Amino acid sequence: MLTQTTTAVPTMVMVEIMGKKHQVPQGITVIQAMWYTGHELIRGIGCLGGVCGACGTVYRTKNSFELKNGMGCSTLVEDGMSVAMIPHYPASQARYRMSELQNAKEDLVTYYPEAARCVNCNACNRVCPQGIDVRTSVWCAVFGDFQEVADLTINCNMCGLCVSRCVADMAPNLIALYARRSLGVFYQLRPQAVLERIQEIEQGRYALEWEKILPADEKKLKELCVKF
Repeated sequence: MLTQTTTAVPTMVMVEIMGKKHQVPQGITVIQAMWYTGHELIRGIGCLGGVCGACGTVYRTKNSFELKNGMGCSTLVEDGMSVAMIPHYPASQARYRMSELQNAKEDLVTYYPEAARCVNCNACNRVCPQGIDVRTSVWCAVFGDFQEVADLTINCNMCGLCVSRCVADMAPNLIALYARRSLGVFYQLRPQAVLERIQEIEQGRYALEWEKILPADEKKLKELCVKF
């Protein structure tokens, strides 16, 4: 006896993407909705797991004037949502070499003088999709508490949405990145095992192994991986 199979019809919701209304299946993410509606995403897409920060998104929900923020890969669509993606927001990024810094804490204001202009408006905290206390991290950086900056911003995915809201024209995410880098290079003790391994590398203990690995093709690399 033949049985008839039926395919469940998804519930559709209306979403406004980049100013144009579309019907998309309920329960999918913003990026999936853009794919569904034929948008080709080249910039603004990365890990699809809410980690890389490439898909910064701003949106408003139905009957709400509040501008909300999130990651396009993890924000689910809602009926009546109006959404736009911000794959990159222009920011002033200082160029520096860690090896050339004389005093990283004092040098912060040389590379990011705008950090001291924070007016405590809290806009960066409101926009952060990770729920980071961005404002406090900026002030901790200014006063040289790089450890606290690292603790506060450990979950920063560098989406840059904080830059888009800062009235003091700063890039809080880049200031925090400077502080975390400086902390690791200048203000934290390296484990003894790491120091010993660095010394072994400098003494050439692993030179023969590198001579085998570097010229190897893909097949040879696979064989070496299985071996080790």
